[in-house]
Amino acid sequence: MKILIADKFEQSGRDGLQALLCEISFQPDLKDEALVEAIAKEQPDVLVVRGTKVTEPMLAAGPLKLIVRAGAGYNTIDMAAASRRGIYVSNCPGKNSIAVAELAFALILALDRRIADNVVALRAGEWNKKEFSRARGLFGRTLGLVGLGKIGQEMIPRARAFGMPVVAWSRSLTAEKAEQLGVERKETPLEVARAADIVSVHVALKPDTRNLIGPEFFAAMRDGAYFINTSRGETIDQHALVDAIHAKGLRAGLDVFAIEPTSAVADFTDPIANETRVYGTHHIGASTDQAQEAIAAETVRIIKSFKETGQVPNVVNLAARTPATHRLVVRHRDRPGVLAQVLEAIKAEHINVQEMENIVFEGAEAAVARINLDKAPSVATLDRLRGANADIIEMNVLDIS
Repeated sequence: MKILIADKFEQSGRDGLQALLCEISFQPDLKDEALVEAIAKEQPDVLVVRGTKVTEPMLAAGPLKLIVRAGAGYNTIDMAAASRRGIYVSNCPGKNSIAVAELAFALILALDRRIADNVVALRAGEWNKKEFSRARGLFGRTLGLVGLGKIGQEMIPRARAFGMPVVAWSRSLTAEKAEQLGVERKETPLEVARAADIVSVHVALKPDTRNLIGPEFFAAMRDGAYFINTSRGETIDQHALVDAIHAKGLRAGLDVFAIEPTSAVADFTDPIANETRVYGTHHIGASTDQAQEAIAAETVRIIKSFKETGQVPNVVNLAARTPATHRLVVRHRDRPGVLAQVLEAIKAEHINVQEMENIVFEGAEAAVARINLDKAPSVATLDRLRGANADIIEMNVLDIS
């Protein structure tokens, strides 16, 4: 199996892939047209990326079967194009959760104690204890979480260690789950904004979360509150944030931005970087040795499963529900040609197979095939199959629409 790694990737992961007898091409600086050309030249089965954008021309350039996002988010991959071509897209969820939560709390502390400004003053030869000795402190302050996935949940014990009560909103958060986690559940993001002294965003970038945090949210936040975003820059309306910084005295800690460079080293001209109440980092939330080693190990596990079994863990682009309306259940003797005859009859009726599995019983004498179809076969076809093949023991059609 050929693997093209087009991003930074730990040596331990490369060693693990070599142990699987994979042929590896490690080219971590590939981007854009250079990546298209590399795929066309290398003809890899698997592409491994981190933040590198994966576009349709890249998918068309070679025989890719699997793309592994060595991280959690996958918004940089053209999911629709991959799905049209039958290319699996897999990711490594939860492996960087602790690292991102640690950075989120680092930003909270940095804002409260104005760490960056302290450092700048000292390096300029200035001692200003009078200015920098003013801080609110975190004990007793309310932390508001927007999104309560793996990273959001890692924020909770850290907040508890600082003596901070937590309020949270997530579409999947139930009253029972909130009680279990020890947080106060809010019905909407706006309720979190109103209740919190510090808001931290932890949602994946999806169509319904793009600009989730906008003018109304910032207007609901308390004057002088802190706002942290370590998720994706596109989840917030950045212009609205800047307006709120000026109008309400908000302070913001940002690891992500609306428009980020595509390479690891580049110019950054976003005006928000010059806002004195904004502390920014370089999209480094997942960039700890611990997180990257865990992600590398998970990437190896995904590729190992695909190579040895054909099954892909953590697939993110399979249909949640297919167009299937009926299930044909065929109990049959485990003989050559039985299912081929069934499928040929289905094809003759212009019925499309959506999903199919064949389960063999101990001894390999009999099996049951479950075939999901986009419409029901005719009674005549079923009767003809039953009569034409003695190895078909029983056939039934179930309505699953």
